[in-house]
Amino acid sequence: MILAGGLSTRLYPLTKEIPKPLVPIAGEPNTAHVIRYLRSFGIDEIAINVHYLGDAIEARFGDGSEFGVRLHYLREPELLGSAGAVKQLEPFFDDTFVVVGCDDLTDLDLAAVLAFHAERDALATIALVPGDDVSQYGVVVLDAKGRITGFQEKPAAGTEKSKLINTGIYVFEPGIFAHIPPATFWDFGKNVFPGLQREGAPFYGLEMPGAYWCDIGTPGEYRRATRDVLEGRVRLSGDAPRRGIAKDAIVGDGVRISGAVHVGRRVRLGDGVQITGPSVIGDDVTLGSGVRIERSILWDGVSAGSAARITDSIVGNNYAIAPDARLDGAIVANEPEPAPAA
Repeated sequence: MILAGGLSTRLYPLTKEIPKPLVPIAGEPNTAHVIRYLRSFGIDEIAINVHYLGDAIEARFGDGSEFGVRLHYLREPELLGSAGAVKQLEPFFDDTFVVVGCDDLTDLDLAAVLAFHAERDALATIALVPGDDVSQYGVVVLDAKGRITGFQEKPAAGTEKSKLINTGIYVFEPGIFAHIPPATFWDFGKNVFPGLQREGAPFYGLEMPGAYWCDIGTPGEYRRATRDVLEGRVRLSGDAPRRGIAKDAIVGDGVRISGAVHVGRRVRLGDGVQITGPSVIGDDVTLGSGVRIERSILWDGVSAGSAARITDSIVGNNYAIAPDARLDGAIVANEPEPAPAA
């Protein structure tokens, strides 16, 4: 199951009109990368919960056939938390199953996690990655056999009991549903896992040294994930190029592109445009003459007038940048129109 119901307020204003599952990484929604990742390990039946702008999510991914999977949608009128969402699909999960977030970008070996889970006859297993700064994550404490003995949520620097980050990638047995009440807001990290610890359930974590993992849900981590994809630090499933210029892009005279750059489909680059990576130019972007882009991410449909300069910025879908404008370290996006007064 892919958890995809959240509002992603940490990425506002980018996600005020775009649901989190459609946030792009190098020209494709991150959820597309997640689906291909699961498919690469033989998983072809995938449930996904939707809530905020759910119709847009379903329109983009459809029945999943584009990815060689079959998608099943849970339309949540009211969000019930990570565990509460999974509980609603209890009949769907009649064997060992995997839960992953739509904002997880990873290349960790899921087959190794599944094998570890089976070897220990576990009820629940968490994939863990080591990190230097763990202050923004939940960390997990293990014993010598990989059994989970403790958690810390976002420990202050120097107080952490572990350097192992909870990736939010879980393997469960159907028996986990006995630990989740029906029709109740219930969270894996806050409710289910502490209960498993108290009861001494077979609850394990597997450290994955060398694996790549990033939660793209904050601007800083979103930038990092984009850079890492462009520069080849993470191995993504699928054959789509992550950098380079689309064949149907129209490139004016004197255009200069340097570093790791992705230029999407139907892009128009005016004369003298300069793009310095790591940068992403989404589909249907139009850049006027003399525009300079440095270390920035432009989503689909962006337009920039002549001589605009965009540095270290993220620009949301269909946003128009005026000629000669300067964006430096900015995050800008169109805002939804307010509802008419009754």
